[in-house]
Amino acid sequence: MSNESSRSAPTEFPRESASFLLPGPVGDLEVACEPAETRAKSPPAGIAVICHPHPLHGGTMHNKVVTIIERSLRELGLDTVRFNFRGIGKSGGTFDEGEGESDDLASVVRWARTVRPEAPLWLAGFSFGSYVALRNAKTLDADALITIAPPVGRWEFDAIDLPDCPWLVVQGEEDEVVDPQLVFDWVESLDVSPHLVRMPETSHFFHRRLMDLRGAVKNAMRAYLPKANDPA
Repeated sequence: MSNESSRSAPTEFPRESASFLLPGPVGDLEVACEPAETRAKSPPAGIAVICHPHPLHGGTMHNKVVTIIERSLRELGLDTVRFNFRGIGKSGGTFDEGEGESDDLASVVRWARTVRPEAPLWLAGFSFGSYVALRNAKTLDADALITIAPPVGRWEFDAIDLPDCPWLVVQGEEDEVVDPQLVFDWVESLDVSPHLVRMPETSHFFHRRLMDLRGAVKNAMRAYLPKANDPA
């Protein structure tokens, strides 16, 4: 597959790997797209937009957890979209404590819905990215949500208007950045019931457990695919 790069956002979802700059709220946003692996056999099951971890702590759309989430969803049959929050890579602007990053996500989703207006929208995120995805899932009317190592206790989760779509939470039991017990207690306290996957002997960045994370995402989310797109 080629890796095309242009300064103008495409008006159709690329049929090959592509990167481009999308106009955002405070400047361009750097975006990377990958077509579903099943595209040759069946139409994509949806489009997934994936959010990366904290911009001030080395988080980018090239983070290995983000890329394994992307791979998992592409293998399930979804077109995927990653992007750099403001101030990261070629994206303009500066870090904005989750507020501006929410606007960045909304801009990317707006483009995704323009190029794939009938496609179900899945949102996913890792760490800080899961916080941004979660706090916007209901407003953006997501059809499914994936939150990996949500930073409960580090960001304000109590005031979030929770979505009622299918929702996966994956949390390592030996996370050294996010307190796992806070995550488990938070999930237990919710009025909605996300699907919680606890991964033993797993750190925040899923060292030596990335393939297990890939399997966890695919196994949990396969049930929400249209039947025609469910890979064997």
